[in-house]
Amino acid sequence: MKTWVKSTMLVAALAGVVVGCKDSDFWDSFIPETNDDPTSSQIAGYVFKPALAPASDENVRQLRVPAGFQVNKFAEQLGKPRILAVSSAGHVYFSDRDAGTVTLLQDTNADGVSDSKRVVATIEQAHGLAIHDNQLYIVSVKELYRATINGDGSLGQPQMLLDDLPDGGQHPNRTLAFGPDNKMYLSIGSTCNSCPEPNPEHATMLQANPDGSNRRVFAKGLRNTVGFGWHPQTNEFWGMDHGIDWLGDNEQKEELNKILQNADYGWPYIYDDGRYNPSNRPPGDTTYQQYLQKTTLPSLGYQAHAAPMQMVFYQGTRFPSDYQNDAFVAMRGSWNRSTPVGYKVVRVHFENGQPTRFEDFLTGFLVNNNRAHFARLVGVAVHADGSLLVSDDTNGVIYRISHP
Repeated sequence: MKTWVKSTMLVAALAGVVVGCKDSDFWDSFIPETNDDPTSSQIAGYVFKPALAPASDENVRQLRVPAGFQVNKFAEQLGKPRILAVSSAGHVYFSDRDAGTVTLLQDTNADGVSDSKRVVATIEQAHGLAIHDNQLYIVSVKELYRATINGDGSLGQPQMLLDDLPDGGQHPNRTLAFGPDNKMYLSIGSTCNSCPEPNPEHATMLQANPDGSNRRVFAKGLRNTVGFGWHPQTNEFWGMDHGIDWLGDNEQKEELNKILQNADYGWPYIYDDGRYNPSNRPPGDTTYQQYLQKTTLPSLGYQAHAAPMQMVFYQGTRFPSDYQNDAFVAMRGSWNRSTPVGYKVVRVHFENGQPTRFEDFLTGFLVNNNRAHFARLVGVAVHADGSLLVSDDTNGVIYRISHP
């Protein structure tokens, strides 16, 4: 393992607001409100990437789920499956960004294992998928398409709706979904780890009509909200945002945000419960405190660098009733900390429509004393039969979690 210590950042004196606590990775941080005084912060940053192990039967058998649940491979040898979408008829679609394909999987005999696989669309860097009004929407870095879903699950010719989404940069993996208002929502990640964005559509959630018209920024200050959805009872909009790298092992936490129209979630200046990012000062004469006052803070935080990906609210009929209306999030796993976190699926408990805590649901992908892994998870979706599907784009497997 290599240890990289990020160089001391001296942007401008040792006066102002002190940021940090006993759990912080900052040994001392002096972050004044303005440039009249210098900022001083030293941060220890690490790179640790667990080795890749095979998705062998032995490894799969030691996966852990709550009592009463079971795990099996729904499909394997899939390339690099990313985002999942499932139709009411049980057609399972996955994107493979590297291959530029969308593939259809079917379990025709209902035994919990896919027995049919075929490519149904070829679009360069295809990533985000969503089903709406019997059409599959597909978004790449800069382009948005939709195609009619035929009775057998195949697709009609994809129609391009947009070709001018912002450039990709560090976070090119667009995702999309449709809200209860029949509007389309597109997540546009930042081009960088932490920087002011000249394009106002970067680090945002966009809203548009189903045909791509009337596009506008719905919310901003979101570094990279890959997974999002609407609570089935309240219709409130929730999303998991990726925290800033290189702030240390335990900063910045991944954020569960209630996404509100015209809200600003602080990136890149404010993070967590109102902490100041020492490497980026708010623009102009705005102080950190002034920017904090207009920032919407997260509802819950999760372990830094766990890398939340697709998110889905459970409305199936196969899991116990207390799982209804809770959310599942695929945690891809860390690289920017000294010991790995993530590499799992977590459940987000909601009570009276509000999130209360995270809980492990599917774990065990880290092996060899956490020095190797056999899955980095991306997609999560509820199958028409009530099971939960989870994709891994390292060994090319989609897992199925079921309950009798």
